[in-house]
Amino acid sequence: MSADIYVGTSGWSYPKGEGTWKGYFYPAGKINELEFYSQVFNTVEVNSSFYRPPEPGIVANWARRAPPGFLFAVKLWQKFTHPKMFKDTTGEEAAISRQDVEVFRRSLEPLVRGGRLGAVLAQFPPSFKNDSHGQRMLSAIMGTFGEYRLAVELRHRSWSDDPGTARLLGERNVAWVQIDEPKFSSSVAAEVPVTADMAYFRFHGRNARDWWTGDNETRYRYLYSPEEIGGLAEKVKAAGEKTKMLFTFFNNHWQAYAPRNATDLKKALQLSFRDLPVPLEISQDARPDEIEKDAL
Repeated sequence: MSADIYVGTSGWSYPKGEGTWKGYFYPAGKINELEFYSQVFNTVEVNSSFYRPPEPGIVANWARRAPPGFLFAVKLWQKFTHPKMFKDTTGEEAAISRQDVEVFRRSLEPLVRGGRLGAVLAQFPPSFKNDSHGQRMLSAIMGTFGEYRLAVELRHRSWSDDPGTARLLGERNVAWVQIDEPKFSSSVAAEVPVTADMAYFRFHGRNARDWWTGDNETRYRYLYSPEEIGGLAEKVKAAGEKTKMLFTFFNNHWQAYAPRNATDLKKALQLSFRDLPVPLEISQDARPDEIEKDAL
């Protein structure tokens, strides 16, 4: 592979609930989780920025905690990509202002200054379609945040059904996120073209049984098997031959399945790795027996 490969997880702090990482990845007791995490992986996807832009001082502290060469991918604020969710959560209309853009840019500045910003991720909801509204919204995002390495996660099949999507992203050097998750009739294609000099993968797990009925923890209760990791590794290798930089993030975060599978992928790609620092005990429901292959 010619690309620089970065392997990590979506988020690093899961302190509460049944899906906690405490005792599965992080040891008991008080530790700095980012410092601990960054001794094992060379990148992380920041999820908290989806809910609100973090304070620059907090972001600067993240950069200080992580070792040299560690990169952060930052998820775009939901106000830009999920207006209905933003309104449901805050009670406010998602009317984007110049100030909103500047607030988000300021949150990135400590990472930009220190050379720690790997990419900005614009994740759109599954309902985000390739229609006139969707095209305007996507173009606005690419125009507003095109100064950064930008990746977009398009999940509705209308985008992959249209050859123009790849052309549009390619013209802007924007990476089309390759996602692995349960596939339904409305889902984006299982494989999408490489559209930039950066590739970006997100592995959500294949828990179709709980995908629409589970909560934000149980939906991701899925451990990839060695055979499945091998298949993901082949896709990563193929993209690595066409790009300069490649990010892969595991989002199957239930009880630290994500760091376990991220380590499995590093081994499959023959990258240098440290073994996970504590044994992980996998529960019986890690891979649900009844998986719908093509529901809806």
